[in-house]
Amino acid sequence: LRQGTVMEDSNYCFGEGGAGTFSDGKLFTRATKRGPVREVYEIFVAHGAPREILTDAHPHIGSNLLPSVVKAIRESILSAGGEIHFNARVEHLLRSADGRRIRGAVCADGREFAADAVLLATGHSARDVYRMMLAEGLALEQKPFAVGVRIEHPQAFVDARQYHLRPDRKRPEQLPAARYSVTTTIRDRGVHSFCMCPGGFIVPAATENDEVVVNGMSLARRDSPFANAGFVVSVHPEDTESFRREHGVLAGVAYQKALETASSRAGGGMQKAPAQKVEDFLNGRVSSSLLPTSYHPGITSHPLHELLPGEIVWRMREGLRQFDHKWRGFAGASAQLIGCETRTSSPVRIPRDPATLEHPGLEGLYPCGEGAGYAGGIVSAALDGRRCAEAMARQMSR
Repeated sequence: LRQGTVMEDSNYCFGEGGAGTFSDGKLFTRATKRGPVREVYEIFVAHGAPREILTDAHPHIGSNLLPSVVKAIRESILSAGGEIHFNARVEHLLRSADGRRIRGAVCADGREFAADAVLLATGHSARDVYRMMLAEGLALEQKPFAVGVRIEHPQAFVDARQYHLRPDRKRPEQLPAARYSVTTTIRDRGVHSFCMCPGGFIVPAATENDEVVVNGMSLARRDSPFANAGFVVSVHPEDTESFRREHGVLAGVAYQKALETASSRAGGGMQKAPAQKVEDFLNGRVSSSLLPTSYHPGITSHPLHELLPGEIVWRMREGLRQFDHKWRGFAGASAQLIGCETRTSSPVRIPRDPATLEHPGLEGLYPCGEGAGYAGGIVSAALDGRRCAEAMARQMSR
C-alpha cells in the first residue's frame, strides 16, 4: 500500500484468513440456530485467541492477534495430514466423463488437484470464481446486498453518548470503547450501520487496482481515537436492472464494480478515498475542508451525493436525519463519510441442494460460506463450513 497498488492475486481479501485477518475478528453473531457457536469460539481459543471471547457479549479478537490464530489453525490442519497450497488460483473444474460429477480443479499455473469432492469457500470478493462457474455452465443466482460508505466519529463522542458522560469527562479505563448499532427501513430498503469498529481504523479493501473500497478494523485494545462503521443501504436484484442486459446474473457485481472504480477516480489514485463531512452531504455541497481520519492512504474531498446512486443518497440522508434525531450529533459537525463500502456481502448466491448441500448441476461440489451467499460473518461462515464438511463426509461414507 505504500505504493498505492494492490496485488490482485494475493491481498487482504484472499488467502490465509482473508478479510477476517485484515479486519478484526468480530465474532458476535445472531446465527445461533445454525449450529454450536460456542464450539467455534473454543476452536479460536485453542489456537491462541483470548479466553474472554467465551464470555464477552460482543466477542472480538483484534487485527493484531487474529493472524497468529489463523496461522495456528493452519498448523493444526498440517499436523492432521492436510495440505496447504498458496498461490493456487483455481481456473477450471475437472469433471467425470459424463460431466455430472466433480473430479478436481486446475490452477492458473497448470497444477491439477484430483478430488472426489470440492468445498467451494472463496469469500465474497473472488469474482473470477463466479465468472468461471458461468463459463462452465453452472447456475448462479442474484441476491440482495448493501452499499454505502464508512461513517467516522471521534471515539470520545461515541463514548460520551453511550456512557452519558459530561463533555469534560473521559471514558473510565475500566469501560471498553463504546459501540453502537443503528437501523431503520426507508421505502422497503434497509438503512443501517454495519461492522461497527470502536477505537478502530478505516482500511482499504480493494482487490483490483482500478478500485477503491473501504472496510473497518480494530486492534485488540480498541484504543484508536476514532470510531467507524459501515453506513449502508440495501440493494435488491431489481435495483441493478440497468446492468442486467450486459452482465446478466452478475449485475450486482457490475453495480459494485461501477461504484468502486468511480471511487478510485474521485479519490485521485494511490488508494485515496473520496470523503465528505456529513453536514455537507446532507446539504448537497462540497466539503471545503475535511476532518482528521484513521484512513492511512488519505482522503480527497468529493461530493459523495453525486458519486453514489440517487436512490442510495436520499435514503442515506433520511437515515442520517432519523438517527441524528434520536442521537443528537450523529450527523453533526464531527461526523465524516468516506467511500465507498461495497463488499458487505456477496451479490451472488451459488445454489445448492437443501438436503445434500451440493450444487444441483455438479455432484460433489459444495458451495459454502459468504462467497456462496450462505453466511454473513466469521462465525456464520464457520458454522456453514462445518455443515458442508459433515455433508461431504456423509456422502463419502455412502
